[in-house]
Amino acid sequence: MNAQTAPSGTSAKPDVDAILSALAAQSSGAKLRDAQTFAIEFLRRLPAEDLVSRDAAQWAAISQGALEFLRERHPGTAKLRVFNPDANDAANAASADRSHSVVEIVTDDMPFLVDSVGMRIAQAGLSVRTVIHPTFRVTRDPGGHLLTLAADDGSAGTSESFMHFEIDRVGGAAEIEKLKQGIAATLEDVRESVTDWAAMRAKMTAIADDMGKRQLPVDADGVAEAQEFLRWAADDNFTFLGYREYEVAKAGNDDVLKAIEGSGLGILRGEERSLAPRSLRTLVAKDLPQSGSMDAIILTKTNARSTVHRPGYMDYIGVLAFDGNGLPVSEQRFLGLFTSGAYMRRPQDVPLVRRKVEAVLKRAGFRRDSHSGKALRHILETLPRDELFQCTEEELYTTAAGILALQERARTRLFVRRDKYGRFYSCLVYLPRDRFSSEVRERVEATLKRALHGERIDSTIQVGESPLANLHLIVRPKPGDKATYDTAELENKIAQIVRNWHDELRDTLVQKHGEEKGHKLAARFGRALPVGYIEEVTPHVAAADVEMAASLRDADDIRLNLYRSRRKADTLHLKVFRLGADIALSDVIPLLENMGLKVLTEHLYEIDADGGKLYIQDIEVTPSLRCEFDIEQVREMFQTAFERIWRGVAENDSFNKLILGAQLDWRQVAVLRGYCKYLLQVGVPFSQSYMEDTLNRYPAIAGLLIELFEAGFDPDRETASKPVVEAAKKRLAKELEALVADEVIKAHPRLIEDLTAARGATRLEQIAAIIAAIKMLLDTVASLDEDRILRAYLGVIGATLRTNYFQTDNGAPHDYISFKFDSSKVPDLPKPRPYREIFVYGARVEGVHLRFGPVARGGLRWSDRREDFRTE
Repeated sequence: MNAQTAPSGTSAKPDVDAILSALAAQSSGAKLRDAQTFAIEFLRRLPAEDLVSRDAAQWAAISQGALEFLRERHPGTAKLRVFNPDANDAANAASADRSHSVVEIVTDDMPFLVDSVGMRIAQAGLSVRTVIHPTFRVTRDPGGHLLTLAADDGSAGTSESFMHFEIDRVGGAAEIEKLKQGIAATLEDVRESVTDWAAMRAKMTAIADDMGKRQLPVDADGVAEAQEFLRWAADDNFTFLGYREYEVAKAGNDDVLKAIEGSGLGILRGEERSLAPRSLRTLVAKDLPQSGSMDAIILTKTNARSTVHRPGYMDYIGVLAFDGNGLPVSEQRFLGLFTSGAYMRRPQDVPLVRRKVEAVLKRAGFRRDSHSGKALRHILETLPRDELFQCTEEELYTTAAGILALQERARTRLFVRRDKYGRFYSCLVYLPRDRFSSEVRERVEATLKRALHGERIDSTIQVGESPLANLHLIVRPKPGDKATYDTAELENKIAQIVRNWHDELRDTLVQKHGEEKGHKLAARFGRALPVGYIEEVTPHVAAADVEMAASLRDADDIRLNLYRSRRKADTLHLKVFRLGADIALSDVIPLLENMGLKVLTEHLYEIDADGGKLYIQDIEVTPSLRCEFDIEQVREMFQTAFERIWRGVAENDSFNKLILGAQLDWRQVAVLRGYCKYLLQVGVPFSQSYMEDTLNRYPAIAGLLIELFEAGFDPDRETASKPVVEAAKKRLAKELEALVADEVIKAHPRLIEDLTAARGATRLEQIAAIIAAIKMLLDTVASLDEDRILRAYLGVIGATLRTNYFQTDNGAPHDYISFKFDSSKVPDLPKPRPYREIFVYGARVEGVHLRFGPVARGGLRWSDRREDFRTE
């Protein structure tokens, strides 16, 4: 063994000569020769990365210690030790990793040793870090002392296996002893199964030969097929682990199944006396139908995992004998594992299985060379082999036909088969491959485990070229527990697990718009939505967004959606939809702040839709003032106002806070803004911002001022139908209940009742009731200046004679508002007072026409004096 260059960053790989030299310093003569032979074989197959983890002296010490352990062993037994290396030991002193334990075993060489011990270590929850397992040719004296040691190259002596495992560190002495006992039991199982393997194989072959002479409730073809199956299993397709024979005997008035003493082999050897007889009523064959080869052979899985070779549940092959009445009288039971070769065989080459497969193909009625015939044969060839072994022809046909139907329509399907002996449920789950993940697997397992009362569950996954992934689960309930379940309901639950975001979006759109339109919207926008959007937005919200996006006509169009966040309390989302370009956030922020919202963050999504760019701006906002109304009540008002302000039809100032604060629409707000503009022209000693703040501080009064304005000038006020009046009463009552403080209601208990009662009265009665309510609320105003501002509004509304507010042009209101005032009634108007004046307010223009008599001429002219064009 030559030295090799170590990987960069590690110490040089120890040279075998150096290790042998280190051993020479400790031994001489025959002992040195044994030590060197042992070290060479011990380290020969060790990976380079493991070898460089220790220096030559350490490997020499480990080899020397292992050899000393090997020197004495009683024939026919395994020698075993488990220990935690001492940091002061020469073998461990300079090791980079001292947090490990060591398992060392010397035993007769036989199959399955390393696999089986590794399984037992894993079952203890420990990981194997290093495995070294050389074999030697050894001679020993009658006391088990080592006489000669040589490489296992066919020389004289007995072949012995030495195993050195380095594993996660085991805690105290109790844990070490527990692990040691478990490994010892595993080694004994390996020894017994290997020792009796030939005898068990011979038993199966003899039974196969004998079956033709037995009285069996099986036709001749069935007997021949059963014989072929046993011979096939014995021909290296079954790893024999245990065998035992049972007979039916009388126990009082009951027939019991009793183990025959001395019949056990392998892991079932020698425990017959400790086994209590089982009532024949619980015998698995008792309920088998009396026809077909499966009556004579039982194929299933045990409830116990194998301790040898592989950790799966052991396969159970039971061969029954019957009396003249066709009742079972004895059983010859084999436990073991079907080999990997057996699982790789074509179903057509496996006795018993091939008959079921042929029966299914014949029943399906497809031509062998047809598409469906080939597809069905492929399904049967790729089904889990345990399914083919264990299920009946009817179960196999139902499952295969169901899977074949998935070829035409890929979807989630579940097939549940209850083991006819009640030990487990076999579940085949087919689900879309692109939806499959470890999370989906865990959720499916949890669903089936809960529904089937499972204590344990094992799963295997098969993912190929098919658009469907196959998950095979074995669910084991408590012994005797029989779950009640609905396969269709379970399948629906699994379908919900694997449904993805796009499925939910499509179904929501179909539910809202019907099949045709829903599918078109999903096809147009579903896959175009970016990943970041999908991660943040639920399918239900996305459906509303898609509907908005689809309604956009051109680049000048805009759609809005205001809604409350489902994740964050007191947070709203304003979605803005546009084609071609988004709205600059620098334009949006002041607009929203003047509407009473504080911008938190923005998510901008760009979508390629029909060859053009579509933008969704998701702006997270929070109210900057107390909003007494549910978002559903003010959404339409808010969205319309936002669009009008963005288009320049309405002004962007703090009057717009009244939309959320007082539940006013943008034109009602424009009325209050127009009166403010007029008051500024007549010389009121307050700024616009002060008047804005005052109305926002008293939203109930602001709302009643609009109510007063509409009561005075709405042409339909007195002629409205009863349903319209009743709806108006309810709306007014709700607004006042939300906006008027409880102490005010307590002081004026009839305020809301009197006001709503007057809603159906004459115009003058309505005006009187509203003014009375406003004056009650003015008593609650704290500031004298605020009181003057609010009374000024009350005065100018009272001085208004006419307005164009309710006029329409081709069904749309004018984009300006005009007020005709009786100047003599305007409070605090400076002299000289005109006879009448008409004030015009719009987002782009303001103007006033003064008349000093009933007849007047002239008109408006341009003024550069914005602050006092009226006095000019």
